[in-house]
Amino acid sequence: GQLVESGGGLVQPGGSLTLSCAASGFTSDYYAIGWFRQAPGKEREGVSCVSNYDGSTYYANSVKGRFTISRDNAKKTVYLHMNSLKPEDTGVYYCAADQNIPKYIVAVVRGTPMTIGSWGQGTQVTVSS
Repeated sequence: GQLVESGGGLVQPGGSLTLSCAASGFTSDYYAIGWFRQAPGKEREGVSCVSNYDGSTYYANSVKGRFTISRDNAKKTVYLHMNSLKPEDTGVYYCAADQNIPKYIVAVVRGTPMTIGSWGQGTQVTVSS
């Protein structure tokens, strides 16, 4: 499948930003889709995901209560609504999809690395005053 992101930018601490990811070319409805991010000098980490199978959502502890993932099935688009942004949220955000839903969930919730089937091109989010 193909993933195309949009919506990154520069925002002040405490501000909000919404990322979008349009998905196409997926032949199965059984997959998870969500977001990873990579800060300079750090490894890529799972942020949030939604199961396209049953709509369940999952978050990393670092963003729980501040970020919300949602989806528009008609538009085949997933959104990441980011509120109360902090400088440590700065990084390149990648939309990602994979058919291994349990492994994706663990990657997000526990921060374990995983090989992802489909990546977007990435969008820069910078939180700075």
